[in-house]
Amino acid sequence: MHKIEIAGIQKGSIAEELGIETGDVLISINEIPIKDVFDYRFYCTDSQITVEIEKKNGDRWLYDIEKDEAEDLGLDFENSLLDEEKSCRNNCVFCFIDQLPKGMRDTLYFKDDDARLSFLFGNYITMTNLTDEEIDRIIRYRMSPVNVSVHATNPELRKKMLNNRFAGDILEKVQRFTKSGITVNTQIVLCPDLNDGEELDRTIGDLAPLYPELHSISVVPVGLTRFREGLAPLKAFDKERAGKVVAQIYGWQERLLKEHQSRIVYLADELYILAEQELPPFDAYEDFPQIENGVGMVASFAYEVDEALAELRPQKRTAGKTVSIATGVSVYQHMKDIAGRIEKETGIKILLYPVENDFFGRGVTVTGLLTGSDLLRELKGKELGERLLLSKNMFKAGTATMLDDITAGRLEKELGVEIQIVDNSGQAFVDTLVQI
Repeated sequence: MHKIEIAGIQKGSIAEELGIETGDVLISINEIPIKDVFDYRFYCTDSQITVEIEKKNGDRWLYDIEKDEAEDLGLDFENSLLDEEKSCRNNCVFCFIDQLPKGMRDTLYFKDDDARLSFLFGNYITMTNLTDEEIDRIIRYRMSPVNVSVHATNPELRKKMLNNRFAGDILEKVQRFTKSGITVNTQIVLCPDLNDGEELDRTIGDLAPLYPELHSISVVPVGLTRFREGLAPLKAFDKERAGKVVAQIYGWQERLLKEHQSRIVYLADELYILAEQELPPFDAYEDFPQIENGVGMVASFAYEVDEALAELRPQKRTAGKTVSIATGVSVYQHMKDIAGRIEKETGIKILLYPVENDFFGRGVTVTGLLTGSDLLRELKGKELGERLLLSKNMFKAGTATMLDDITAGRLEKELGVEIQIVDNSGQAFVDTLVQI
């Protein structure tokens, strides 16, 4: 029987009131053994439940609990899944993890492909390791939305791209979810001369009719590092190729707006930037279903900055301060425009530095993949003002450690400036600036 040790008890919770303690073990709810987070969340939603707990001395206690359906028990666990992560069974030709250099921390090399992480944290899954039973369980538990890496609906092409002979039935699997009322977001990692052009049309044409349960399709460009020795030969997007994709997606959006009153398919900001074309306006991203995939990030950030500036009280407009900001080269021009508006409204001087990525290669231009060594190389000896602001996207979640294990503390010491890690929202960005 699967036993799940309790790592903590939330203050004021049902569990604290009942005397459940850290180190006790969760056995079952309503006599159903709890295997993972899906089981736990599903069976906890009842208003009347019986929870079996094994105490540290080995005694087993049954707790009959009456509660609101949405009320949590207040148990914390060491592992958010309550189980081991499922690893990826594919060998995708574009896999970014395969393009990492040797010597990085072990956790960066783990390839997850776990539907539970999709539900909890928005991770994308290929569904190649999901059994029929597991799909049925997601449907039964109403675990929605599910984020799916489709890449291509052409069965033979998808098998080739994922290097997995079992990868061809993705459309049927997505349809099982949508027919059962499960919301699905999908992504296409676009590779020139592989799944673009007519194949991209086919994929969008197969997925879009599943709207509204299929909520969105994102198209993101393949990311290529300098560490591709021995890997499949892939091409990077240039201005011309990116421009063709932008035109292709505009055509689809016009058509889908007429048919479904939604664009459904969205392009990553990076493709507009590569094409040297203007980004769509804020409203064109509708409810921003794929912002964590780099879709609409710039438009959302700029909008939030303008809203925050409009709401600034006169006494919070602070002049005379100088701060610096490091950013990836792809968004530099957009950040320059935003910084100019902030300077005008607040009187704060902003020194904006575009940082080339020598760690992964200069074809990698996004801010979130910059490393400490890149920052040290580019910023040493530069004027940095009273504080250097860095996006939290550059750091391991919940830490001050970058991809190359250089910490904010080391950056402070070597650059001689205070580092402030800033949330990704425009509101948080403006709030940080005016409080310096």
